[in-house]
Amino acid sequence: MPFPQLTVYRHDRRNRALITLTGEIDLETAPLMRAALAQCLSDGIRIVDVDLTPVTFCDCSGLNAFLYATQKTTEAGGILQLHHPPPTLERILDLTGSGLLLLGRPVGQQSPPPGDVPAPAVQLPPHRRSPLVTAGPGDAR
Repeated sequence: MPFPQLTVYRHDRRNRALITLTGEIDLETAPLMRAALAQCLSDGIRIVDVDLTPVTFCDCSGLNAFLYATQKTTEAGGILQLHHPPPTLERILDLTGSGLLLLGRPVGQQSPPPGDVPAPAVQLPPHRRSPLVTAGPGDAR
C-alpha cells in the first residue's frame, strides 16, 4: 500500500501567493507544508491564500502548522487564509474554535474566492510545469 504524500504548488502575483496543497497533511507531510509557507515570507510575500480543495485529509499536525504559519505571517504584517478545507480539517477547526482565525469566517460558512489570485487550475502556470515540492514516505525535509 503506497504511503500518502503531499504536493505543494505555488503561484505568485506581486506580493500575493496562492498555495495549492494536494494530498494528505499529517505528521509526516506537515513540515513540508510549513517550509513552503515560510518560504513565502522569505520571498517577501505578505498575502497567502491556501487552497485546500485537493486535500483529502488533514490532522492536528496540519492545524498546528497552519496556526504557526498564521502567527508568523501576522508578525510580518501579512495575512494567511485557508480556502475550501476538507471535512476532517473543518471538524478540527470547529472543535478548536480556530475557524475564524484561519478561514476568516466561522466554520460552516461559504469560503470567499481567494481574492485577485486566479482560482487553481488543473494545469500549472506555463513557467512552472512540475510541482514545487513533493513529500513521500520517510521524507520529512
